[in-house]
Amino acid sequence: MQGQTVRIVSQAIHYIEEHLHEKMDLDMVASALHYSKYHLHRIFTKTVGLTIHDYAKRRQLTEAAKLLVFSAKPIIEIALMSGYESQQAFTDIFKAMYKTSPAEFRETENFYPLQLEIYLKEELVKMDLTKDNIKFATPEDVGDWMELVSLTIDGYPCLDKGDYTANLHQYIADKKALILRDDDMAIGVMGFSPDTGSIDFLAVHPQYRHLGITKLFLDKLAEELLCGKEITLTTYRAGDKADTGWREEYRRLGFAERELLVEYGYPTQRFVLPPKNKEEIPQGDTSMLFGSKEETRNDRNTEKPVSREL
Repeated sequence: MQGQTVRIVSQAIHYIEEHLHEKMDLDMVASALHYSKYHLHRIFTKTVGLTIHDYAKRRQLTEAAKLLVFSAKPIIEIALMSGYESQQAFTDIFKAMYKTSPAEFRETENFYPLQLEIYLKEELVKMDLTKDNIKFATPEDVGDWMELVSLTIDGYPCLDKGDYTANLHQYIADKKALILRDDDMAIGVMGFSPDTGSIDFLAVHPQYRHLGITKLFLDKLAEELLCGKEITLTTYRAGDKADTGWREEYRRLGFAERELLVEYGYPTQRFVLPPKNKEEIPQGDTSMLFGSKEETRNDRNTEKPVSREL
């Protein structure tokens, strides 16, 4: 049954990718696939983590942003090619997602994607993963790690993949990079800083996002690697239309809102997860509570951007 769901959703993604230059909605995709729009909406959203409307919009805007930087096409032409009926409608949604107008984005000559095409895994997804399956990443993991980064680019606006890859190798060498696999595929990755207690990067494969993978990584930090420390990260501000649900997920997992920040020109907010009490940590994991002063020091740098350090 799961394999059939993945095939249907993959067909929907393929159709969207083939029609990015058209105005698109759920009815259009469901009709093309000869499938119930209600069922298609449900399985697409659960599998991808986005509605068909949101996925198509983010892909269209990504392709539009690419044209703005790498072509000389007039903005009105790009707007029409992206499925918008007017330049103003295109400008409004582009600015809401990219935090700058199309003209200003073109002037920067700095393209970054909101959403890349998603490729789904057809094999059965493991349901019995635990934090013990999370391992320190090795140089051999870099290729699979970067594939996952491409799938989850929505969580990290303005991500520079070149700088990121260079920093990733250092994180691996310093034992600050964690990876979770399902057979031969990376389904979750995290970069963290022991000194500050910050999560510098966290990505979960869309097909696994609803299975509690984020909590497994947080438990790994709280119970083994950052015992007794606050865990911090930065994410989207409230009301940011580019957010695909990360802010809500972090709040559900116990993070509290802190100060507003601007990181590399992008408005964000710092979130903090209080340290677990001794009695909250499972038996056998409490030894890490009594490390050296250097190990337990919480030297937070509140200006450190989560998506740029790694």
